[in-house]
Amino acid sequence: MQNLSGAKITALGTYVPPKILTNADLEKMVDTTDQWIVDRTGIRQRHIAEKGVASSDLAVQAACKVLAQRGIGATDLDAIIVATVTPDMLFPSTACLVQNKLGAKGAWGFDVSAACSGFVYALQTGVQFVRTGAHKKVLVVGADIMSSIIDYTDRATCVIFGDGAGAVLVEPAAEGEPGFIDFLHEIDGSGGAALNMPGGGSLHPPSHETVDKRMHYVHQDGQAVFKFAVRKMVEVCATILKRNGLKGSDVSVFLPHQANLRIINATAERVGLKPESVIVNIDQFGNTTAATIPLAMQTAWERGKLKKDDLVLLASVGAGFTVGATLLRWAY
Repeated sequence: MQNLSGAKITALGTYVPPKILTNADLEKMVDTTDQWIVDRTGIRQRHIAEKGVASSDLAVQAACKVLAQRGIGATDLDAIIVATVTPDMLFPSTACLVQNKLGAKGAWGFDVSAACSGFVYALQTGVQFVRTGAHKKVLVVGADIMSSIIDYTDRATCVIFGDGAGAVLVEPAAEGEPGFIDFLHEIDGSGGAALNMPGGGSLHPPSHETVDKRMHYVHQDGQAVFKFAVRKMVEVCATILKRNGLKGSDVSVFLPHQANLRIINATAERVGLKPESVIVNIDQFGNTTAATIPLAMQTAWERGKLKKDDLVLLASVGAGFTVGATLLRWAY
């Protein structure tokens, strides 16, 4: 068991671009149907950023809501951690761009690349800065414009992903206050070939050849990803609960990565989670990668599901493969 007392979430903000791409729209673009998409993924629509809008723009929108909710200014921030696999550019980091756009003078920061587990990885990084006493206010953001790297002629991937951003503020928790309890992270690099974007890095720098071979888009082995995700989501949730003396029925709110409704349902059933505790909004947003969990937090909050002292479980599986789970008590 980890001792993560001393840190809590004090504010939440999310943002999705206004443009909506429905399953009916996709029916006109690729060989698919609304029924096929819903049956296999649970997705009915997704939000898509307009051309020229970057991940940092979505991140700033979400961050501004956090600052407004907490009643603080950007200059009060100590650090900014941005989880994304669609940075505005390879460098500078998206965190640098967000810091500048917010006017967060005095804050430092960096990006975390862990695909769909990016938010939980960035969140725990922020928690550790607060627990050690190094910082008092850490902004953690998950932001992705997946539409920028999706091949809209590939029906296996284009139906899945959407764009969005979510952010939270992590601050110190006094002794006895609700806050973070435990976390469990894992990577399995042997699964890297099952979900990746092969072009654009040092191995395959941009060239006419990489563009012609469509290497700058998401490539996925759906069956391999699905099987791994179901197994590891169940495993990581069961393990973190067991080592803290808890059962699935003790969880008030389950915030899973929104990749596939079948993965979410299988995890909930096998871990013994109460159906009413499971937050699902994949039908509205699709898979927004690093943004799914904060967007699910927002959905839970809007539905009146998140209350002070509630036991909350976060879980994700992403490209890499990356795996993560976080256990906390809601602080406000």
